[in-house]
Amino acid sequence: MAMKFIIILFVVVLAAPQLADAQLSGLLGLININGTIFCSLNGNIVPNAATPTIPFANALVQVSCGGNVLSSAITNSAGIFSIILDPLQSLLGGLLSSCNVVVATPLATCNASLPAVGVLQSPLQLVGTTLRGLLRIVNLVPVLFQLVG
Repeated sequence: MAMKFIIILFVVVLAAPQLADAQLSGLLGLININGTIFCSLNGNIVPNAATPTIPFANALVQVSCGGNVLSSAITNSAGIFSIILDPLQSLLGGLLSSCNVVVATPLATCNASLPAVGVLQSPLQLVGTTLRGLLRIVNLVPVLFQLVG
């Protein structure tokens, strides 16, 4: 009988951290970073351009904090990206204060007349939260891309 109790206690102790993490993650929700990148020096549509600004398709987009890449995504044919982060791994305050969205693919990839060196980089901005049932999603977007390097 004592051996059975010890085995059950051992299983409960091993499972507790996973249960706590799952419950905490459910309470916190997710962090969603999304946006649209265009093929231009600042990643935006060029107003009054002679030719329309095309989306930057198949570009590698990264969330970088202090030189460490947390996550990445590839833009679709419309230049849209979405990166989902687990709040247990990324604190919202740190994301807003010291992290950037970086387009690691050179601009010359989408337009040969644009620079072949440097990356587009933007700080993040909180735009609100969304509730999906019991899940809370914190929405962040890039503020303003600049060519760096």
